[in-house]
Amino acid sequence: MSAFRTIEWDKGIVRMLDQRRLPHETVYNDYIKPTEVAQAIREMVIRGAPALGAAAGYGMALVPYHTTSENIQIVRQELEEAAEVLRKARPTAVNLAWGVERLLKRLADPALDNLEALKAAALEEAIAIAEEDVRTNKSIGLSALPLIPDQATIIHHCNTGALAAVDYGTALGVIRTAHENGKQILVLVDETRPRLQGARLTAWELQQYGIPFKVIVDGASGHYMRTMGVDLCVVGCDRVAANGDTANKIGTYNLAVVARENGVPFYVAAPTSTIDMNTPTGDEIEIEERPAHEVTHVGETQITPDATAVGNPAFDVTPARYISAVITERGVAYPPFKKSLARLMG
Repeated sequence: MSAFRTIEWDKGIVRMLDQRRLPHETVYNDYIKPTEVAQAIREMVIRGAPALGAAAGYGMALVPYHTTSENIQIVRQELEEAAEVLRKARPTAVNLAWGVERLLKRLADPALDNLEALKAAALEEAIAIAEEDVRTNKSIGLSALPLIPDQATIIHHCNTGALAAVDYGTALGVIRTAHENGKQILVLVDETRPRLQGARLTAWELQQYGIPFKVIVDGASGHYMRTMGVDLCVVGCDRVAANGDTANKIGTYNLAVVARENGVPFYVAAPTSTIDMNTPTGDEIEIEERPAHEVTHVGETQITPDATAVGNPAFDVTPARYISAVITERGVAYPPFKKSLARLMG
C-alpha cells in the first residue's frame, strides 16, 4: 500500500493532498465548505475520476456537519445547493455527478428526520464511496493481470494511480498489480501536456513503488512503438459511453491511433462507476475547456508570445474502434462494446 491517501475525512474536515505542489512538496489542504471542495476540484488540487467521486461524497457530507440550521427541510435545501455547485466543478468526469447523486439518494430517506441522523448517514455513505474505490481499483488490477506479459514495456498517459483515486489507482493500479505479482515492467510515461501529470505525478508514484520507468514527451510514443517495441498501452478514463467511446485526458486519442497503427493493444481501465450507459456515444460527452495559461505557461514562466490565442480542451474522446478492451472490477469487456458493456453493467 502507498503511504498516502489523496483524500480523507477528519472530524468535519475534508483533507486533500495538493497535487499542484508535487513532486517537490507534499502539502495537505483542509476544507470545511462544499464550495471550497468545488474550488479545489476546479483548481486541480484533486483530480482523477475515482478521486472526484470521493470528493463529491465528502463535500456533500460537510453540509449537515457544518449547517447552522436544525430544520431538516432547510438542510435538505442546502444539500441541493451544494450538489449543484459540486456537479458543475468539472462536467466531463461522470464520477463527480455520480458521487453527488449517491449522497442525495441516501439522504432522501424520510427516516432521516433529525440532524444527527442526517450527519451520520452522510458520513457513512461518503466513507463507503472512498473505501469501495480502493477495493474496486485492486480488483481492476487483478482483472488485468492475464493481459500483461511477464516482461512488458507499457505506455501510460496522464496519472491514474493512487493520486487519481483514493488509493491504489486504475490504469497505474494495473501496472502496480503486475509489478507486485513479479512481472518485469518498464513504463514509458507520457509527460502529458499541458499540466504534466505524467512527468510530475506518475513519475513520483512509480518512484515510490520502485517500478522502472522513463518519462517521454507525448509526441514520442509512436517512435518508441516502432523502434523499441511496446507490449501495450493502458490508460484511465473519465467517462465511457454505452458504445465504448471513452473520454480521457487530452492526448489519449492520439495515443490510441498510433497504437493501432503499430499493432499495440490499447486498454482502458475503468471502474464501472465511470461507465455511463445513459450516454449513447462519445459525441454526447461534454468536453471541458480549461484556462489558456495552462498552455501559455509552464509553471510561472510564459513560453508563448503575448496575446497568443489558445485552445485547451482538458479531454478528448477515443472512438471504441481503437480500444482493445475495457478492464473493470467486474471483469474485462471486449468489442463489440454495446453488448459487452451492457452485459457487464446488467
